[in-house]
Amino acid sequence: MAEFLKNINTDWTLFLDRDGVLNERIYGGYVNTSEGFKFLPGVLESMSVFASFFGKIIVVTNQQGVGKGEMTESELENIHRYMKAEIARAGGRLDAIYCCTDLATKKEHCRKPGIYLAMQAKKDFPEIDFQKSIMVGDTKSDMEFGRNSGMLNVLVGNEKVPENLVHLYALDLLDFSRMILKTQI
Repeated sequence: MAEFLKNINTDWTLFLDRDGVLNERIYGGYVNTSEGFKFLPGVLESMSVFASFFGKIIVVTNQQGVGKGEMTESELENIHRYMKAEIARAGGRLDAIYCCTDLATKKEHCRKPGIYLAMQAKKDFPEIDFQKSIMVGDTKSDMEFGRNSGMLNVLVGNEKVPENLVHLYALDLLDFSRMILKTQI
């Protein structure tokens, strides 16, 4: 078990990817309605655990479906309103959601693994210390984003990612939340 878990307190920030971490990823497509947004098992329970340990909980997500015209900004906002409401109803919270809707092919973009979304969060919440931050994601891009921002990385799921990018492996958010609970007792 990673030693850093023992140090987590309200000075820490939790950064979460969205698709594949909080909700079911649609391979070859996009979650473009709140009806199509399906929480992964254990996510809502995990979010209530995280709310009691982390000072800030922030979602950082690439959503190029907007850039491709698969959904509008308004539809994306509706999805996120639904997501936040369901998390709050379960006793959790999200302090902010940062999205990049740029196409991956755009020359200058805000997409992960670049640190634009992390810097936006820092601008809005100056108390964020990236050395006391954890990025939870399910892809190499998420892990590179965490590394590029100076965070600790937790990989969920089973994507093959270079080991030097990952500080801790977890099956899913529920598994990660249980790891935190075990170290905090």
